[in-house]
Amino acid sequence: MALEHAILVSLLEQPGSGYELARRFERSIGYFWTATHQQIYRVLKRMESDGLLDVREVPQERRPDKKEYSVAPPGRDALSRWLHEPIEPESIRHDLAVKIRGAAFDDPAALVREVERHHRVHSDRLAHYLAGEFRDFTGPDAPVSPDAGQELQHVVLRGGIAYERMTIAWLDDVLATLRRIAGNHPRT
Repeated sequence: MALEHAILVSLLEQPGSGYELARRFERSIGYFWTATHQQIYRVLKRMESDGLLDVREVPQERRPDKKEYSVAPPGRDALSRWLHEPIEPESIRHDLAVKIRGAAFDDPAALVREVERHHRVHSDRLAHYLAGEFRDFTGPDAPVSPDAGQELQHVVLRGGIAYERMTIAWLDDVLATLRRIAGNHPRT
């Protein structure tokens, strides 16, 4: 997926400024597609030049006018073409897994702290996802009859929740394994 597609989806969900778009990436889209503010602004400018986006100046008091982006018909067509193209299933490239395998050639106990750190990061991310799910989809303020966009946002979030739970369970297994073999593993 290109950043352009993530931007098109976000702007179809809700038009906004580059700053607002970057904030949305931090809050939701960034869970599965990351981009820096500079990347977002650079791609917005290119997409505007390519005619994929419409831009309107929005006057603001005591601040410079801002640009609000929305998807132009050619942008919607580009997204539609991409949605109908097959994509390859993703391969996992996992540095920590290589380190774990490499621990057989060093002291496995030395890796425990790093795996514990990963466990904390994934636990924090899971808590963040669950809080967002409660706020937006399952809590008292959640829509009673969600529209298709909300249902699809929720199913993506549920995938993130399942991924984090699976990763935490795997890291629990890794920690138990490292601790079990650390005491009797010779250094080579």
